[in-house]
Amino acid sequence: MNFRRGVMAGFALVAAGAIAVPAWPEYPDHSNLLVYRDEAGREHPVRTAADWAIRRQHVLAGMQEAMGPLPRRANLPPLDVRITERTPGDGFTRLTLTFAAEEGDRVPAFLFLPDGATTGARCAAILALHPTSPLGKRVISSEGEKPNRAYALELARRGYIVLAPDYPSFGDYTYDFDADRYQSGTMKGIFNHMRGVDLLAARPEVDARRIGVIGHSLGGHNAMFVAVFDERLKAVVSSCGWTPFHDYYGGKIAGWTSPRYMPRLRDVYGLAPGRVPFDFHEVAAALAPRAFFSNSPLHDDNFDVNGVRKGIAAARAIYRLLGAEAELQVRHPDSAHDFPTEVRREAYAFLDRVLAHEAAK
Repeated sequence: MNFRRGVMAGFALVAAGAIAVPAWPEYPDHSNLLVYRDEAGREHPVRTAADWAIRRQHVLAGMQEAMGPLPRRANLPPLDVRITERTPGDGFTRLTLTFAAEEGDRVPAFLFLPDGATTGARCAAILALHPTSPLGKRVISSEGEKPNRAYALELARRGYIVLAPDYPSFGDYTYDFDADRYQSGTMKGIFNHMRGVDLLAARPEVDARRIGVIGHSLGGHNAMFVAVFDERLKAVVSSCGWTPFHDYYGGKIAGWTSPRYMPRLRDVYGLAPGRVPFDFHEVAAALAPRAFFSNSPLHDDNFDVNGVRKGIAAARAIYRLLGAEAELQVRHPDSAHDFPTEVRREAYAFLDRVLAHEAAK
């Protein structure tokens, strides 16, 4: 069997229950990705795709220990897309809409449709996730809101179909985290963003095999999180979105614990990075063998570049194991917490290659 096919076959065996996977054995060192643990806590080397599939399931379980469980996606309500405005743009039309994430909850979003998009020649699509901003989706959907943030608009001009949703409590999305069924805003975000992928995949103009995700800061780690759980996302771009917990402000992880994010890191794990049941080395590796591009500037005071380097080195071992080392890319621009123009261009070229997209002239 072709090794890359073996990778996906190994994942499928785990998903089908053909390989026994403990719910979540504890890992004292989340940076050591070349081992997995059995129910007795014994370590075994990760040498094959099937071995990694076991460890990967433990990563997903650990994330859900910290974030709360991902709700089942069976019997979801219809998306019930409601368009309230159509705005012509430079080579596209922007739809203002809402869609049903779940019963009683609608997500505001922009959907960019390139001129001439048809069901006969389906397009690649991008889920574009915004950074922390009261403007929500608007900050990435128009020029002049903030420099180097208009990646939804720029990708639309490039000919992609782009969905830019609001994250709960930002933009037009009023939300009460204390009144929902989720243990974290992060998991609510993952669920909503998977519904965004549902919306894109259902569009007659979209090639559902060619969907990627991009985000900066808040959007950067949310891009990684949703892609771990949703393998329909074939390319992931994270700008200033991550560093291992020990390297986040020297291990002071309180910034991750508001209701918008993961309060269990405080309430259950006592703000101790070593007790958190997952880390970003694992998140990056769990994207393999899919394409992952990280913009991690040298002077990002939120997400320390030295931690990113450690995380990339750990994840690279898994990408190498799965025969996909070239699909893991990182850039370290000489900038602060930003998504500089030249790196955005490289990220867009990366998306073009992976998603087989010919950029509009």
